Amino acid sequence: QLQLVESGGGLVQPGGSLRLSCAVSGFTSDYYAIGWFRQAPGKEREGVSCISSISSSGSSTNYADSVKGRFTISRDSTKNTVYLQMQSLKPEDKAVYYCAAAHSASHWYCIHPQPPQLYEYADWGQGTQVTVSS
Repeated sequence: QLQLVESGGGLVQPGGSLRLSCAVSGFTSDYYAIGWFRQAPGKEREGVSCISSISSSGSSTNYADSVKGRFTISRDSTKNTVYLQMQSLKPEDKAVYYCAAAHSASHWYCIHPQPPQLYEYADWGQGTQVTVSS
């Protein structure tokens, strides 16, 4: 059974940092693209960042324009965990953040220069709240 569990959310002041974790079980995250999404109150869920499955040339990463240069996605294969390091946080980053695994173990996900697309991801975590406020 595929399971993804997010953690690391919390309250932070504008300009602060947080690191979100997505712990994966039931499958090896190396073989799947993993995406981070967020949903703010009253808004649709949007793609934030993704990391592709590992190939001979490594993994590709992509970001939404709104977080480029501030957020960094990474993977620790030994822990089967994907991270989202968030820096220079803004009040508009406040949302529930979700991680998700792509529909299949394919290298075709997250290889194009665009944020993750909702329809490409099938298995979701429960989310973790991020609040940016002074």
